[in-house]
Amino acid sequence: MTSIRTRLAGLAAAAILVAAGQALAQGSGPDTSATIRSRGQLVCGVAVNAPGFALPDSRGEFHGLDVDTCRAVAAAVLGDANKVRFVPNTTVQRFPMLQSGELDILVRNTTWSMARETQLGLAFAGINFYDGQGFMVRRNSGVTSAAQLDGATVCVQPGTTTELNLTDYFRTHNMRFTPVVIEQAEEIRAAFVAGRCDAYTNDASSLASFRATRTTDANDFVLLPEIISKEPLGPAVRKGDWRFFDIVRWTLFAQIAAEELGVTSANVEEMARTSTNPDVQRLLGRTGDLGQSMGLSNDWVVKVIRQVGNYGEMYERNITPIGIPRGVNNLWNRGGLHYAPPVR
Repeated sequence: MTSIRTRLAGLAAAAILVAAGQALAQGSGPDTSATIRSRGQLVCGVAVNAPGFALPDSRGEFHGLDVDTCRAVAAAVLGDANKVRFVPNTTVQRFPMLQSGELDILVRNTTWSMARETQLGLAFAGINFYDGQGFMVRRNSGVTSAAQLDGATVCVQPGTTTELNLTDYFRTHNMRFTPVVIEQAEEIRAAFVAGRCDAYTNDASSLASFRATRTTDANDFVLLPEIISKEPLGPAVRKGDWRFFDIVRWTLFAQIAAEELGVTSANVEEMARTSTNPDVQRLLGRTGDLGQSMGLSNDWVVKVIRQVGNYGEMYERNITPIGIPRGVNNLWNRGGLHYAPPVR
């Protein structure tokens, strides 16, 4: 009898702990998920023109890794990856727009940094691309290393970690430079092509995507070998709504876990029905109530993977075509950095 009572008391205590945890996770702040459902649409901030990450086609439909990250969240919350309104914004506009509530989420080649979390009231829910800052020069300049840029003029966007890293790099190496500061991505690229600056600095992915769009003169531009910073890029949300934060974070982790487990957009329905792997069963909602713990259906991952794909599918669809190999963006067991905590 004592052991039964002990077990019952333990179960009751566990239930209270779970309920308290869920209440704490939800908090008393804004309910972004409810707002999204009421609106029937996720509002996502993306870059103005970033091939591979966010770029509209001839019909005005956006494509890219950041775009797909937003679509995955919409699939999780609304069950439909197409229910997203994409709002292009500049580096100066992006944070005020998220802070003010004009955006539900910002997925815009944005670096996760301490200052942005501690000073701006934002929280980064994960990393969808590991990047680093580099330099691009014209091939005919003869420059083959960033060490040769002493005294150079460098095109850079304002209000970015790129600007700070640039200053730090030149100061550390006791070199001089003259910044050419231009806010709009298209304008800064045009200035570089026109010769207004000797070098163009940005995240290496952005430089590669720029070069990939040059249909006739791509070979005229060279990426220098130096990577001068760590730039983990990922989705940001406002602090305070931790349930929505959980949804964004675990949607990304679920896509990474799906790739590791071999779950794809082509086989997710079959695996949801037939897989005997306990990890797959939990991920796809066959067992447990993980979706309900975030206010979602238990098959929320099935909806995400069926409509958007796993992380590898997103990468192959968007980033591989612009010439960036997986490298550090591969899974941890394939030599990369992407690693999802256990979905259990």
